[in-house]
Amino acid sequence: MGNTTNRVFLGVVKLNLPLRVERVELAPLVFVPAFIITIYIVAFIASLLHAPAAPKPEPVEAAKPSGIKVSNTVLDGLQTELAADDLMAGVKSDEDILPDLKEWHAKNEDCIGWLKVDGMKIDYPIMQRKSDDSFYVYRNFDGKDDDTGCIVLDALSEIGTGLKSEEYKDGTKPSTNLLIGGHNMRNGSMFGDLDKVRDKKFTAEHNIIKLSSLYEEREYEIVSVFLSQIYSANQTNVFKYYKFYEAESKEEFDDFIKNIKKLQLFDTGVTAEYGDELLTLNTCTYHVENGRMVVVAKRIK
Repeated sequence: MGNTTNRVFLGVVKLNLPLRVERVELAPLVFVPAFIITIYIVAFIASLLHAPAAPKPEPVEAAKPSGIKVSNTVLDGLQTELAADDLMAGVKSDEDILPDLKEWHAKNEDCIGWLKVDGMKIDYPIMQRKSDDSFYVYRNFDGKDDDTGCIVLDALSEIGTGLKSEEYKDGTKPSTNLLIGGHNMRNGSMFGDLDKVRDKKFTAEHNIIKLSSLYEEREYEIVSVFLSQIYSANQTNVFKYYKFYEAESKEEFDDFIKNIKKLQLFDTGVTAEYGDELLTLNTCTYHVENGRMVVVAKRIK
């Protein structure tokens, strides 16, 4: 093979080639004194120690839902409570009761107002026990048996706890019609004087009925005086004034006014329109079986 130096070893070709080494010139080292290096190190460390701190992020206030007050424990529990004005809406306390009625209501919680008519003996507390509508028909203010009974607001009537001047936002609105009954006593007590309104002249001079709820004083102007009766359940084609408590529509309200004006003993010159609050007083008369004399008035104050 001559001067060939190639050999085969374990299947690998190994070439024996001449090695050529070139000389590399190195740059001369630069000498830096130790004290300069020390100065640089100290300056670097000082720059780290005096670097300004990163600004703290501004706290983000959680959005408060409408009508809800965020409590002090919102961060650890996200607990919320209803705003006090929403929670207490419509709730009245004894402190809100009219001064003249506080003592009466304290004696008997069934006392829910007062009724007074000038020119008559009518000047009595109004009683209402919704669980027993007839409880005070033959019982006195103290709940003791008494044929005279009390002035009673029908169980289906709501006298209301709010103020009309506040549009009842501070309490509950009264029913469209408050139905109040009392015995026609011969001695003139209870509704024994109510017969006086049959006289047109008397009614013209005493046309205002004063009623107070526990929380506000009201006045009603007489719209109609008429005679009627309590009908049997199977009599349907008749006007049952005592079934009207809440007007579900303008048509229903207008129909009631139309009927009481049709039955009126004389023209009072006063009418009512949808949205008015009504008061109905009724007592026994004897022109027919289960006869009733009825006075309907509308609120004016």
